[in-house]
Amino acid sequence: MLTHVAAHNEKADCMGDPMNSATVSLEEVGGRTLRVAHWRLDEPSDHPPILFFNGIGANIEAVAPLAEAMPERGFIIFDMPGVGESPEPVLPYNPFTMCWTAAQLLDSLGNEEVDVMGVSWGGAMAQHFALQHGGRTRKLVLAATTPGMLMVPGKWSALSKMVDPRRYVDPNYMNEHFATLYGGMTRDTKATARRDHIGRIKPPSPRGYLYQLIAMLGWTSAPALPFLKKDTLVMMGGDDRIVVPANGKILAGLIPNAKLVEFEDGGHLFLLTHSEEAVAEIRAFLDEGEALPEAA
Repeated sequence: MLTHVAAHNEKADCMGDPMNSATVSLEEVGGRTLRVAHWRLDEPSDHPPILFFNGIGANIEAVAPLAEAMPERGFIIFDMPGVGESPEPVLPYNPFTMCWTAAQLLDSLGNEEVDVMGVSWGGAMAQHFALQHGGRTRKLVLAATTPGMLMVPGKWSALSKMVDPRRYVDPNYMNEHFATLYGGMTRDTKATARRDHIGRIKPPSPRGYLYQLIAMLGWTSAPALPFLKKDTLVMMGGDDRIVVPANGKILAGLIPNAKLVEFEDGGHLFLLTHSEEAVAEIRAFLDEGEALPEAA
């Protein structure tokens, strides 16, 4: 059950901010209060909306450019408890309970079937949602993610900084270690993407970040993935230091109907640094097999 707490359209200080076109609200969903954002759900579309699960510690604003880049589709995302502007979590959660909460949110928004997408930590959550709520999942897009505990570890220099929430709290720390953390930032054109990403970050609370870390302890999708019959796009960055590309090969090998795409010089944030290429791949994959609209 969802209870409406507060709603508003957030307006950024500058023109062109993708959050300007989002409907943002605080909602009571399954006993949790979550900050929810959605785009274009009230507009006619030939496509189901995308339900997006974000990376660990990342807030809605970090993914807003992707939502804006796909104007033909609805887009739904929420801040995890204690992340962004969602209130502190009272109790820990796990993939089952949070995917159930996401399904409750879809009910409240009137969306029966969605395309499910997740990046990094959220990619694991997206896998779980597709397995737990297969009847509501049309297609699955996994970006820079793993099958959980049965993963090929990333570089220690990146992982040691990833678990430190200071990367979200201290912009100077994030800027200094950005290349070590995320990779794929060697071209000059990536400097703008880095500045924009850092500017969109809102630090999670210590408890919110901790609960995200422990939510996936012991979790793996590997035994269930051979039974996942959804068409799946797996996208990886060839220069990802956190989730090395070998994990994409594991996912694509386990999921029967999977396609693997690797951005050779992309890092962990290739959805931002290689946005045009990534969006083109996502759009082509989601459009494939859809019925064409009838001619007038």
